Amino acid sequence: MDWIIRSTSADDTERIGRILVGLLSPPEVLELRADLGGGKTTFTRGLVSGFGSEDRVGSPTFTLKKVYKTPNLELHHFDFYRLDNPGVVADQLKESLEDPKVITIVEWADIVKGVLPEDRITIEFKPVADNEDERVVTFEVPPSKMVLIEKLRNKLSESEP
Repeated sequence: MDWIIRSTSADDTERIGRILVGLLSPPEVLELRADLGGGKTTFTRGLVSGFGSEDRVGSPTFTLKKVYKTPNLELHHFDFYRLDNPGVVADQLKESLEDPKVITIVEWADIVKGVLPEDRITIEFKPVADNEDERVVTFEVPPSKMVLIEKLRNKLSESEP
């Protein structure tokens, strides 16, 4: 099932991430899709701050994995953009997926599709042609997570800027 919304700015993309926090509990897997500069790190910044972490959020493009510590859990942020073969990082990803206190965020996931669970949440950010700050955000969720989308829809409408 897909749900499509519009983000009007980087701040709005971050806000969507912060609001989603109240609906997630580990273990959870978020697959983020977008072109370079598409909003993935901005969205992750919202998630990380929403969970109460003071860690500085940056793209893990060159480090491949970043871990953000929060009071009650960890967020493991993977980026497979530069890899032709996931190698040992796929093993690290698998460990994160099996940890009951981790929310796993994966960018450029095509190379590790076989490792990711079917019931993950996929979030895609696409730019709007006439406004470089706006994004069309598509949430793709399995039927088991439709309640999450309904709750997110309600929370977003309650907190519109």
